[in-house]
Parts: sequence; structure tokens; C-alpha cells
Amino acid sequence: MTSFSRMSSRLTMPTSDVWRVHAEAVKRKSRGEDILLLSVGDPDFDTPRHISDYVIAQIQDGRTHYSPAAGEQELRDAIAKLETEGTGKPFHADQVVIFPGATAALYAVFECILNEGDGVVVPEPMYVGYQGVFDAIGADVQHVPLAPPAFDLDVQAVMDRVEPNTKAVLVNTPGNPCGNIIESEKLTALANACREREIWLICDEVYSLITFDEPHVSMLKSTDDFSNIVVIDGLSKSHAMSGWRVGWVIAEAPMIDALTRLASAALFGVCQFVQDGATFALANDARDVEAMRLRYEARRNYAIERLDGIPGLSYYKPKAGMFIMIDVSGVANDGASFSERLLQEAGISTVAGNGFGPTALNYVRMSLTLGRAGLNDAFDRIEKMLQT
Repeated sequence: MTSFSRMSSRLTMPTSDVWRVHAEAVKRKSRGEDILLLSVGDPDFDTPRHISDYVIAQIQDGRTHYSPAAGEQELRDAIAKLETEGTGKPFHADQVVIFPGATAALYAVFECILNEGDGVVVPEPMYVGYQGVFDAIGADVQHVPLAPPAFDLDVQAVMDRVEPNTKAVLVNTPGNPCGNIIESEKLTALANACREREIWLICDEVYSLITFDEPHVSMLKSTDDFSNIVVIDGLSKSHAMSGWRVGWVIAEAPMIDALTRLASAALFGVCQFVQDGATFALANDARDVEAMRLRYEARRNYAIERLDGIPGLSYYKPKAGMFIMIDVSGVANDGASFSERLLQEAGISTVAGNGFGPTALNYVRMSLTLGRAGLNDAFDRIEKMLQT
């Protein structure tokens, strides 16, 4: 009788029904119902037209062939230049590997450093997509609560969760779902502590260009010794290129070599014209990126203005990203029951906080992926629902 691998079996095990409300909302919207989808982090902006036009020209010019496993030289040069300008430290193309999206990059990194049963320490609330990666690899996950209401990282608390089997710590800054930013001093302390324990420190920085009240500081700027440091970034959020699937890893030679071998075995390169578009975007899209950032900030400000006027709801004011975490403990038993009620009675999809970890049990995550009119409609519906 044929059978499947242990990895395949692990991926069939339901870890959470976090996307159930979203899936139902998508079905209802496809049937023509009046549903506001505020549950996913897919930018509502189209990729800037000049990027798409450039890529069409590249396709017509024959950029449709195999690409090097580590990625096209021009894109890797552009990313190295971006990090050099952002940190004031020299980075080079040979420290970069390109992947089809940041999730693929993250998966590849953990495939290179973890065996089944190895440990990883992760602060929570954490991005729900991490769980699938950990399930696939069979990682032993140790969660560390971020302290509400500001969801601050406690470096000592992170290190206290390190066990003999721990091989890595994963942090996300700016964070999804909370929009928190980890201070440079804490990143430095965490890097030093992980190095002393001889474990990897992976930093997911995909929201690095969508900040509001204070700038993002990269892990690459916060330490000078990168021997155990891995940074992951991409263009999905900042450049409204989620469907293009462009992400990358920045690390030192041993990790880069391992990732390149894995990319060669599993991917055989990311398509040329997509990488051309990414290179063009990094060189020519600063104005569009800033315009989108300002619109997300305006939406954040409008959301907290409306939430201030709704009794029973409170929130963490995000410093970055495209989400807002709403504390519903004043009006519901937990975030899951509120999210369910919100869909059934108001036609709004959100993500229940329990999917991000127990610290967020009483929260729902709302995406800021509608304009002012759409958000106004959403909060009007919430107010009406809570008044009945």
C-alpha cells in the first residue's frame, strides 16, 4: 500500500481554525454578498504600472529562461545596495539568495538548520503562517509572550525559553499581527545572547518599509557579527507585489551556500522577468512606496479614531504594517466568538487572535486594506452590531 511521508502527515493535522471565518467570507463574497474582507494582508493597491510595463517589455525581450539558483546578479546587487544604504555597512551580492516569496525563504532557512524535533523559540503573538513551516519540518516550538498592551519583547524571557534542543530564535520586526517594532538595543542584546549560546537568530523584516511613528531598524544595523544572523525580506507588502513572489535571505557564506544548494534542488531558480521587475522596483519605486506608506498611516489613524468612539473596544496602536489588533474583551468572550459574530451579523471578516498565540486570545486582527470609505463602512457596521 502506498504511503506518505511524516512531513505530509504533519501538514494534514489541523493546528487551528484561524482561517475558517476568512474562507467562509470569501465564499459568500464570491456569491455576491456584501462582505468586507479585512482578514488578509494582501495590499489593495495594484503594482505600480511602470513596473508591470517594464516586466512586459522584459518578457518580450526574451527574459524567460533559467535563472541562477542564488538569483540574478542584478537583483542581488540591488538588495545589497539597499542594505548598504540602510545600515551604513558594506553588503555584497554574495550575501543574498532570492526565493519565490519571503515564506519560501523562511522555509528554506529552517530546512537548512532544523531536523525533526529540533527547537525554535518564537515570540507570540506571531504571524500565523509560521506554523505551517514549523509543522512541515517537525520543529519543537517554544513560544514567548510579548507583553501587552505594547507587545514588547523581553530579551531575557526569550533566552529563558532556550532548551538543549534549541537551534534558532525567530523574531519578526515590524511585527505581524501587532505592528510592534523591536528596538535596536534589544536586537543587539538578542544577537549577542544567541551567539553566546551558539544558536541561529532569524529576523523577518518584510514590513520594514511600512512604518509610521518611528523608523524600522534592521538586525543588520544592530550587530556587526553576522555569523549566526539571517535576515528575510521581500517586496510583497512594501511594493504591492504579493502575487509576484519575490523574497530574499541575507546571511553569511555558510548559510548562503546551504540555501543556494537547497534552491538548486527544490526551485531551480526564480523566473528571470520577475526578478527583473523586482530590480526595477527597488531602483524606481521609492515615490510609490512612500505614497502607499502614507495611505496605510492615514488608515491606521482613522481606524483608531473610530475605535476611540466605540465603547467596549480597545486597541494597540500599531507602529508599522497593515493591521490593527483590537481587544474585544469588553464585548465578547474572546476574539474567536467576536470574529464569528462580526461575519454573521455585519458581513466583515477578521482573524481571531487565538491563531496568533494565547496572548492574543481576546483580540481580532483587522487588515487596513480598504480605503477610507470602506473602513468607514466597516466601523459603521461594527457600531450598529454592538448597539443591538
